[in-house]
Amino acid sequence: MKAIALLLMAASGFAGLGYQIVWTQQLGLVLGHESAAVLAVIAAFFGGLSLGALALGRRIEASARPLRWYAGCEALIGLWGAVLMAAMPAASHAALALIGPEASSAWHWSVAFGASFVLLLPATAAMGATLPAMARLATAGVAPLYAANTLGAVIGVLATAFWLIPDWGLTRTAGLCVALNLGCALLAGTALRAGPAAALLPRTSTRPLWLLAATGLLGIAYEVLAVRVLSQVAEDTVYTFALLLAVYLAGSAGGAAAFARWPALRHTPRLLQALAVSTLLGMASLWGAEALKQALNPGTLDGALATEALLAAAVFALPTALMGALFCQLSADAAAAGQPFSRALGVNTLGAMLAAPTFGVVLAPALGPKLALLLVAAGYLLLMPAWRSPAWWLPAGATAAVAALAPPLAFIDLPDGGRVLSYRDGAMAAVSVVEDDAGVARLRINNRQQEGSSATLHVDGRQALLPLLLHGDAKRALFLGVGSGVTSGVAARMPGLQVDAVELLPEVIAASALFRPALALLGEGPTPHLIAADARRFVRTAPQRYDVVVSDNFHPARSGSGALYTVEHFQAVRDRLAPQGLFCQWLPLHQLDIATLRSITAAFLQAFPDGAALLTSNSLDTPTVGLVGRAGGTRFAPGTARPAMAAAFGLADEFAVLGSLIADSASLHRLAGDAPPNTDDRPWVAYRAPRITYAPDAAPRDRLLALLGQVSLDASTLLATPELAPRLNAYAQARRGYLELGRRTVPSADPAVMLARVGPPLLAVLRQSPDFQPAAEPLRRLAQALAPRDPAAARALLDTLARIRPDLASL
Repeated sequence: MKAIALLLMAASGFAGLGYQIVWTQQLGLVLGHESAAVLAVIAAFFGGLSLGALALGRRIEASARPLRWYAGCEALIGLWGAVLMAAMPAASHAALALIGPEASSAWHWSVAFGASFVLLLPATAAMGATLPAMARLATAGVAPLYAANTLGAVIGVLATAFWLIPDWGLTRTAGLCVALNLGCALLAGTALRAGPAAALLPRTSTRPLWLLAATGLLGIAYEVLAVRVLSQVAEDTVYTFALLLAVYLAGSAGGAAAFARWPALRHTPRLLQALAVSTLLGMASLWGAEALKQALNPGTLDGALATEALLAAAVFALPTALMGALFCQLSADAAAAGQPFSRALGVNTLGAMLAAPTFGVVLAPALGPKLALLLVAAGYLLLMPAWRSPAWWLPAGATAAVAALAPPLAFIDLPDGGRVLSYRDGAMAAVSVVEDDAGVARLRINNRQQEGSSATLHVDGRQALLPLLLHGDAKRALFLGVGSGVTSGVAARMPGLQVDAVELLPEVIAASALFRPALALLGEGPTPHLIAADARRFVRTAPQRYDVVVSDNFHPARSGSGALYTVEHFQAVRDRLAPQGLFCQWLPLHQLDIATLRSITAAFLQAFPDGAALLTSNSLDTPTVGLVGRAGGTRFAPGTARPAMAAAFGLADEFAVLGSLIADSASLHRLAGDAPPNTDDRPWVAYRAPRITYAPDAAPRDRLLALLGQVSLDASTLLATPELAPRLNAYAQARRGYLELGRRTVPSADPAVMLARVGPPLLAVLRQSPDFQPAAEPLRRLAQALAPRDPAAARALLDTLARIRPDLASL
């Protein structure tokens, strides 16, 4: 019977953490960032566990039929899990409406924690009662049951993240968890029998309960803070969080199992002292995490995941093992003091519930992760009874030394000669601006460079202007994602255009002010209306409609970004468009493989079945592709009036604008083929995109040319007036030849050598499409460079150019 009880606890733990991963993903669609959903679900889980243990535990422990209670709780978990499978979309919509399009930070977090708690409460409260019920059955001790439950949770985390959700999706994964809970209820009812209730000793002290509440707070605070710091070192994907959580739980299970076997661990002051020391050692591991990652230098997907698991073990293994042992010891202390186990579990999880909002939302941004972690170490020390003993002063001195001498837990990759212009710790991420020795500033979120910098005005501006010029008569535009602020800043300078720009992280909005000097080249002008909000939520809840919506090229593997490439989000954007409104989704092809691109394209085509694709520039190293669709039919008219500043971005004529198109609707449908569309329920991109992040499979140059080899353009299907179609089709073919030439050309400082290498093929490209200005410009520059040394060669080149394009007859 003991083996069956342990098996039931393991299966219940598997289901519980499976739900947690699924619900975190689903609530992340509402809260906009996976880290926000993690904090909200952690608080909701522990709050429900606490309420269930405190409200139901004593009744279960006093009941003559604890088996019915256990089976009933498992059945309730399964039934509520089934209810949420059907009700989560409606509940998410209600939460979106409650938060609103432009919520304050306080209101956003209040709804995030409150709604998550209420939504999950029936299941989490029942979860909180299952361990006291199983302990009341007297089939095994608390420590083995806790260890089995936590070990099952480890397996549930790994199986859910690495197999179930990628292959089955969120709803079917939740369905498996429902089946496990119902199976546990059925098996318990047929295979277990209740033993006699243990007699409680007279209540003599509440100190163990206070210690349980405090250590619950400190233990989860350590998890929240360490995950926050490791997200700046590891790749910060869905796999990263799963590995960190699995190692954390495995350590807790190991500590509980060791407690049951080794009497030496049954000493509360010694465990508190060891936890204070292990927290400091964990901090030391955090400081060395970046060096360890670079030393291992994994080159494969398996190697990269193994490295992240090793980082997690270095930070979590010892502290969490001690946490598991300490929970069992304090539970035993509470029992010896006449306190029932349900109360011990309830106050411990109540403290754990407070950790996410207190440390994750308030203290980490206010103090920084270093000081917040030192508070955790100091907290364990303050719980020790003997302050005057050497066992207290040694770790206390170490904590003070770390506080005074150690650097902040902030990871910022600095180039040689570079400097940090700005650094801010926020509730969801750390945001920095780094300037290199050439004066180029770059935005970093969690120490990862984002698209755009002070040196990319040309490309960033084109990402704004191309959709606006393709629309032709936009009065109001929405930009999803601010980044450096250059793209929306360029758009705001369009005459007669009102621009709103939405950014989830307030720290990014603040940092974008450092990039405004890059816009000074365009002269003074209006600025966009910057809104701190989640892009998905804003699109669904904002009252106004937009002529143009432009979505930034979010890295698809990063936290929450995959949700901005789903069918549901694209459909919400379509509903936000005004009549004849246009949507452009930029995609960083250098951060995508073709398979992921096909899945995003399949999702886009479900919202814009007649959509097209365009290329923002002819860069082979950082190619950015746009998917563009229009309400009422994706057709474009030539001859649109262009503002004077368009010339600064190479968009002075209609061929530069319309010539950016690389694929028509039929071609995109062929590209998507049978690829699974990325959806909220099947977040294929979030689980596929990290593979190229961990182990890049091809050079970006090859990826762009591979894409162009799989798509084609029939301009007549995209033009309102088809007269220009033959010239635009030739333009697309010329671009392909131009890019092929760029891939295979070795640069030389000698203009004569470069003319010999690229002159004939560039002239061939230009003959194919005289409108293809990118081929003409390098030939003009070569003629200018040759003129002082070889005027005859320069003149001959210009004469050849003039026969193709008369406007290029002079230097």
